[in-house]
Amino acid sequence: MIARSLWFLTIAVQIGLIVHVLRTGRPIFWAFVIFFAPMIGSLVYFFAELLPELSGNPRARAAMRGIRKSLDPNADIRKLEKQHHLSGSVDAARHLADELIAAGRFEEAIEHYRGVLKGMYEHDPDLLLGLAEAQFGHEDFVASKNTLERLATENPDFKSAEGHLLYARTLENADTAEAALEEYAAVSIYYAGAEAKCRFATLLEREGQDEQALELFQDMVDSAELAPRHYRRAQREWISTAKEGVRRLTV
Repeated sequence: MIARSLWFLTIAVQIGLIVHVLRTGRPIFWAFVIFFAPMIGSLVYFFAELLPELSGNPRARAAMRGIRKSLDPNADIRKLEKQHHLSGSVDAARHLADELIAAGRFEEAIEHYRGVLKGMYEHDPDLLLGLAEAQFGHEDFVASKNTLERLATENPDFKSAEGHLLYARTLENADTAEAALEEYAAVSIYYAGAEAKCRFATLLEREGQDEQALELFQDMVDSAELAPRHYRRAQREWISTAKEGVRRLTV
């Protein structure tokens, strides 16, 4: 049974690769190589023709990175740890800390950020923002809020929509809803995606301000219908949340 399944799979791969040869206008000898040497021919064609093509395609590269990460989730972290160990630079520490945040290893990220926030980098805005993000992920919302306020005090000209949104979220999670609503109202005006407005509407609903929440949710839904496909794809999560909010508040 297994042998038969493998045989069918081999045939399917052969057919698919031969069709690819013909459709992409590659030399016809590849079709004969794949047909007369099923396994070896397919592998040779993949490494000689398909792999270089995939390596030059941004979407394909992203997909391959995703596959590698699913097979070995810590591979990038090990690589960055080695780079950090070899160079000891602030930039290497920041890249490592960012990857640790993405992996949910917030305590380690906090240690790396604190390790480089000294000397001439003591008040570096990017490092402080990274530290605040790690503290937020670690659910130390008061520490995250304090770090962001330190960032603003020491770097009055520094502007970051992501940092502003993170500040609103720290206030919300620190149970200061009124202050969080003010920050959400401010950041949602200029934030590029739908997240800020969606979080603003969600908090308004939670605070019993249903009319304002519905207005915001509906505005997001209406705007999404007119937006380009790539925007709708990128903002799928928040658009879906807005639609749910409209349904909830119009029952």
